[in-house]
Amino acid sequence: MASGEFAAASLKKKRKKWRWKERHYKSKELGLDKKHNLLDGAPQGRGIVIEKRGVTAKQPNSGIRKCVRVQLIKNGKQLTALAPGDGAIKFIDEHDEVLVEGIGGAQKGPKGDLWGVKYRVTHVNNQSLEMLRSGRKEKIKR
Repeated sequence: MASGEFAAASLKKKRKKWRWKERHYKSKELGLDKKHNLLDGAPQGRGIVIEKRGVTAKQPNSGIRKCVRVQLIKNGKQLTALAPGDGAIKFIDEHDEVLVEGIGGAQKGPKGDLWGVKYRVTHVNNQSLEMLRSGRKEKIKR
């Protein structure tokens, strides 16, 4: 390793070069987190419901989880989002505007037994889905 009065330049150059071996530095510089994230790095996204669908749970669980296919407004990408809670799918219709967020799995991935479902619905037509489910609010017609 260089040391001495005029070694700073070469030390700086080496430090800059080896930084690219670090995984977090490389993904931050290349913007890899924004490239694979359908929401483009945002915490939430607004979209239009294309269809309702049931997703089967992975082994050893069984059951059909109620999900919706959503097309995002800001970039046109499509994703599958979970309608969380008992009977929540009844309050979501096709062509409704929904707000989706990450479901909270490890490293922005799927959570639990849901295969490839990384997002969940929080609001329908600017009404909280939890309020609609509990009966505290009525769904507005658009």
